Amino acid sequence: MGIVAKGAKCNVSGCDGDGVRSLNTTKVENAGLQVSSSGKKTVLCKTHYKEWKKESKDDRDLERARYDKF
Repeated sequence: MGIVAKGAKCNVSGCDGDGVRSLNTTKVENAGLQVSSSGKKTVLCKTHYKEWKKESKDDRDLERARYDKF
């Protein structure tokens, strides 16, 4: 059972929404979100996960392009 299934709350500063996804803390901070977690994983609510996806889209596209086969 993961931390989201146990009912973890969003780790973004000022948010108390229910967690939907857990991601690497450094990736979340690189997207510009202020995180109050000091561990390896950060829990995000639906709103902040959507914001993270928008902010990190270019980085994720570059990451995928490294592994694409032609």
